[in-house]
Amino acid sequence: MKKLASLLLFCGLFLFSFSDPAHGITMYKEPPFEYYKVSKGDSFWFIAKRYGLDYKELMRLNPTVDPLNMQVGSSIRLKETGKSVASFEEEVVRLVNIERQKNGLGAVVHRADVKNVAEKKAMDMINSNYFSHTSPNYGSPFDMLKTFGISYRAAGENIAKGQKSPQEVMNSWMNSSGHRANILNGQYNAIGVGYYNGAWVQMFIQS
Repeated sequence: MKKLASLLLFCGLFLFSFSDPAHGITMYKEPPFEYYKVSKGDSFWFIAKRYGLDYKELMRLNPTVDPLNMQVGSSIRLKETGKSVASFEEEVVRLVNIERQKNGLGAVVHRADVKNVAEKKAMDMINSNYFSHTSPNYGSPFDMLKTFGISYRAAGENIAKGQKSPQEVMNSWMNSSGHRANILNGQYNAIGVGYYNGAWVQMFIQS
């Protein structure tokens, strides 16, 4: 199931997480971990046995989880994926610049200050449980950039939720006209990419 939202130069895309059809259990990857959603009757021992893992290692990865009172529907760390959030963000920038080069456009620079804002927006969408260009805490992306002291001549934002990899989220954005327009906007010369627990944010600016 997909949801699309657009506002001026801002576009959003939403995809749900997937379920393991063999067990009816939701699993997902959020670097640097793979997660598992607890079902009724689960214990670290049963989960470890099902996936061929060491239950002591599961306990180490989840120090705040009470092994005697695991909450149904809560997420626990299953194993480390070996991929970092930073590597996901940098890969999105690389893919953006490949698409821009294909269309005769200059590369956008991954600016640390814009990246910081994009990461805060991604985190805000998860922690405040919303999917919108307008944050209940920061306001519009324009407001947010200004709040963090970033000046710009033009700005745009793409958001997404649920994609599992940089390539997947870029495919989703490039197959949507509004998102593609932001990625291929020749005005922009800088970008900030944020990723947090399944939420993706691209912020573009013309400095």
